[in-house]
Amino acid sequence: MSVLALLIGFLVGIVVGALGAGGGILSVPVLVYLLAQPPHAATAESLVIVGVTAGVSLVFRARKKQVNYKGGLIFGCCSLAGTFVGTYANALVPAKALMIAFAILLFIVAAVMFRRAKSEGEQAQRSPAAPRLNPYVAVVGLGSLVGLLTGFFGVGGGFAIVPALMLGLGYPIHKASGTSLLIMVIASLGGLIPRLVTGVSVDWAVVVAFTVSSALGGLVGGPLSQKVRPATLTLLFAGLLSAVAVATLAGELIF
Repeated sequence: MSVLALLIGFLVGIVVGALGAGGGILSVPVLVYLLAQPPHAATAESLVIVGVTAGVSLVFRARKKQVNYKGGLIFGCCSLAGTFVGTYANALVPAKALMIAFAILLFIVAAVMFRRAKSEGEQAQRSPAAPRLNPYVAVVGLGSLVGLLTGFFGVGGGFAIVPALMLGLGYPIHKASGTSLLIMVIASLGGLIPRLVTGVSVDWAVVVAFTVSSALGGLVGGPLSQKVRPATLTLLFAGLLSAVAVATLAGELIF
């Protein structure tokens, strides 16, 4: 199991480092279906993996000056209230219902990513667009939503953060991806601490193996993001999410 955790963790880390998103979205179903972790434990374990991987990937983006620290800290702090609410709600939901809801989230995120791939292809030919949302609404409203998703599902929320930073604050794709890593670290901590306090069981052997390899994958993903067109990476990620969503839903409703 540890070898499998190392391999999968490395691949997840590449995704996080390259896109600034996707760690929790991929980690939770992997932990449940491939590494035999209980769903509620998997959401806690995912937060450790996402937080550490995002932190390691953040170092590369910071060196490239692709992180807006002020915006990231404000957005991250706004996510904390939603994180606590989501964490409380997670404990009230049965495991099967949690995974079905997660599959639905995967489909939604895949659709968002397909649209994002299209917009990235168009933006590659022009300068970043001006913000289309009120910045305060984007930071407070979307920050709270990201926190809710982080607390409930154990995901970092990068899939929502990156579009929010691009549309709400007018960030170019690389700065949005870099800043999202800082926000993911804050949101992950906000979701993890209440879980540990309430005594959620965590398989630390699996978590450490997954996290270490994921962090190493994050170091590979950062440079990769500079060499491959963002639209290509996003399209591949959207396809992967769709496949995972189908498998998750089938696993809960059929098998």
